[in-house]
Amino acid sequence: MTTDQHSPEGGIKHRHRHEGPQRHMAVFIFSVVLTLIAFAAVAAGGVNATFAVIILLVMAVLQVILQMGFWMHLKDKGHLLPIIFMLGGFFIAGTCIVMSLYWVWWD
Repeated sequence: MTTDQHSPEGGIKHRHRHEGPQRHMAVFIFSVVLTLIAFAAVAAGGVNATFAVIILLVMAVLQVILQMGFWMHLKDKGHLLPIIFMLGGFFIAGTCIVMSLYWVWWD
């Protein structure tokens, strides 16, 4: 749905596109499907453990992208600074995890 905003002179200033509930419902349903796939991969007893871990990691990454992009509105304009800070936090957290594993296992 689009709404027109009119200038005082009577002309259309710009068009603003609203996100309707359809997009939110689609993302919610996709998140539920990803969760069900992850549960099915773990609940199935005959699945290789390595394959199940890979499936879980892929589903987790997709969930993070969906959650940040649509529910936290990071896909919209003007959200570059929060994205940069989150990526920096992920980098620092990943570095801490890798270094702690190195410290525990190979020291």
